[in-house]
Amino acid sequence: MVTIHRIMLSNYLKIALRHLKKQKLYSAVTIGGFALSIAACLLITLYIRHEMSYDRSYVNGDRIYRVYYDFDNHGKEFSGADFAPPMARALKADFPEVENAGRLMSSPLFYGAGSNEVMVGENGQNIYEEGFAYADQEMIDILKLPMAFGDRGHALEKANSVVLSKTKADKYFPNEDPVGKLIYINNDKVHPLVVGGVMQDFPENSHLHYDYLISLKDHELWQGEQNYWVATNYPIYVLLKPGVSVTQLEAKFPAFVKKYIVSAFSSDGFTDAASYEKRFRIRLQPLKDINLYSYNILDDLSHSDIRFIWLFGAVALFILVLAIINFVNLSTARSANRAKEVGIRKVVGSYRSGLIIQFLSESVLQSFLSFFIAFSIALLLLPYFNKLAGKTLTMPVSEWWFIPTLIVSAFVIGMLAGLYPSFYLSGFNPSKVLKGELSRGSKNASLRNLLVVFQFTASIILIIATFIIYQQTQFILNRKMGFDKDQVMLIQGTNTMGDEKVRTLKMELQKLSQVKSVSISDYLPITGTKRNGNSFWIDGRTGIDPGQGGQFWIIDYDYLRTMGMHLINGRNFSPDMPSDTSAVIVNQSMVRKLGLKEPIGKIITNYSDGKNLLRIIGVVEDFNFNSIRQEIEPLAMFLGLSPSIVSVKVNTADMKGLISSVTDAWKKFSPNQPIRYTFMDESFANMYADVQRMSLIFSSFAALAIVIACLGLFALSAFMAEQRRKEIGIRKVLGASGTQVMGILFRDFVKLVLIAIVIATPISWWVGHKWLQNFEYRTPLAASIFLVASVVVILIAVVTISFQAVKAANENPVKSLRA
Repeated sequence: MVTIHRIMLSNYLKIALRHLKKQKLYSAVTIGGFALSIAACLLITLYIRHEMSYDRSYVNGDRIYRVYYDFDNHGKEFSGADFAPPMARALKADFPEVENAGRLMSSPLFYGAGSNEVMVGENGQNIYEEGFAYADQEMIDILKLPMAFGDRGHALEKANSVVLSKTKADKYFPNEDPVGKLIYINNDKVHPLVVGGVMQDFPENSHLHYDYLISLKDHELWQGEQNYWVATNYPIYVLLKPGVSVTQLEAKFPAFVKKYIVSAFSSDGFTDAASYEKRFRIRLQPLKDINLYSYNILDDLSHSDIRFIWLFGAVALFILVLAIINFVNLSTARSANRAKEVGIRKVVGSYRSGLIIQFLSESVLQSFLSFFIAFSIALLLLPYFNKLAGKTLTMPVSEWWFIPTLIVSAFVIGMLAGLYPSFYLSGFNPSKVLKGELSRGSKNASLRNLLVVFQFTASIILIIATFIIYQQTQFILNRKMGFDKDQVMLIQGTNTMGDEKVRTLKMELQKLSQVKSVSISDYLPITGTKRNGNSFWIDGRTGIDPGQGGQFWIIDYDYLRTMGMHLINGRNFSPDMPSDTSAVIVNQSMVRKLGLKEPIGKIITNYSDGKNLLRIIGVVEDFNFNSIRQEIEPLAMFLGLSPSIVSVKVNTADMKGLISSVTDAWKKFSPNQPIRYTFMDESFANMYADVQRMSLIFSSFAALAIVIACLGLFALSAFMAEQRRKEIGIRKVLGASGTQVMGILFRDFVKLVLIAIVIATPISWWVGHKWLQNFEYRTPLAASIFLVASVVVILIAVVTISFQAVKAANENPVKSLRA
């Protein structure tokens, strides 16, 4: 019996291979479309798997949480992850459920966090490095970071100690244990950092990526800062004891807020502090959720978005369903060619079950061939996909589960795709087939038309989504931002020179003929530069009004001119006005939020005790200094020196000559440190790299979906031409022209595409509208987007149909009527 089944299976495979060879065009279309869709699904699956794997490798990771808050700012909800300096130790002291708590700070507000110039040896070369953060010893303990050198339990317990990653330790101290060695950052010879340990590199699928962890022991931003509850600068992580209920612990936090935060804000003069108990809600976020579920939490981390995961998963499913639909349409489209075969087999004694198995065998064979080709395509496209997604994904061929998963998937998808065609083809009536009556296909027109409408609906949604994302990207990059980002050179790392040398460098650069103006400030309208949040009051209202949140920036006399910002009221800072040291220039948002009708000359303060009085001398036009996803914040700018970045506004087409001149000036002041510079327009574009990346990904998927949908349309046009062959022959005999015949076919197919457009348009509008809500400033959803997408799809459909329409119109009617 086993031998008989083996012979039958072998026979089915031989027949399947024979049909693949005989119908080369349709085999290529079926297998090619299947392979493209499976390759896309494979790449998306790798991406989703990688994103879902974040932060799974930490010991006790299921008990580690990040602390964050939800805050109701008088009707406007937002979430954040920064807390007061003493909060970590208060959590550990007040809650027995908390086994440990620690802080990890990477904000550039901290001198030394973010990026620095590193020197080994007092007379060495400065080398630019990124990946600096401040951390408590408790963070090392909570994460149980594996150490290559040093004692993990004491690595950061001393002031001015630093833990290096294994990569950086090998770079600066090759083949030796660096514990106890000194490194210098930013030419600071007075406060060297002592290496307290070497940790293994953070894994790629971790939301934390640091090469230098500097101890927070005895570190203060200002005197008394570590005991101050009103400033909020520190992200906090906690390790809960086994068996602790997070829900029950969060229920205890309101009393904690009242005890510490409400009392501190009340003492500091905040009139609405009492309401914080209800408005300020402390939450705990599982470590494994930080990468995907932090899209609405303000922090200094780069992470992904679970909404993109669902979106890409839906796109992958759409593309796979489109390919399966194609297989069904292509199989039924060739039903006339297989009908006689089915009829003869039934006449000579074949059972329907045997025919079903035969057709399923063909489907599974095509699926396996498609998977093999898809795997090859995915390998070739993986570098391009990595570039699009900003990842370094690899094909997990060596994993034990990978090959078996592909085999099972190929079998299951082959069965699913072949199920309907198998029952459809095996159900032909042999007597009607052998008499030439092939009317069965027309009875299933509704299903085929429905499938094609579905295909084009999905494709149109992807195309319109691509247009919307592209239009928003162009809106961002070309929008009037309130400053001039073009031809501004940013020289970085200038703080290593010392204050006086930086000022002298500025004067040297201003002498260059290609330079219009020069400014010294770390506070720039691009991400990655310094920010300083404060509360502001009108003088005399500190005990009456709630504080208005805003930014407090340090700038110099030439800042506004260098950045191309526009004063709409008052004047700029002047070296001839000594009183300007206590003056500020504010933006329109600050004027509006404080309710100042005549702002010039008004006194404001950023201290609740009203000590730091600041006189407004100018109002600058609002400009975007954060992502346009956010509303422009109130801003006050005052005179000072923040020397890490020197901005140079240039006026020349000879950028090569300019860079050479600037480099020569740099070498006079810092010969032991290579110059490092960028241009503001490039840094600005990098702020929206994720939007541009999404645009490219959607463009690629939309193009793929259209190709697959067109293959389905090609199948349907072939089927309809086959079914209406006699009708077309009769029409031509009665005098119909080739153009009229083509019009008959075009009319039916364009009607399906129009139905798809009607269905897809409202869905696309809703999806686009929801996505654009992520941006405070956004492009309108113009009707032209939907019109252009519709015209494009109709043209693509007409071109696709033309092949079969022209073939049917030119066929000899005698041949079709004789069959």
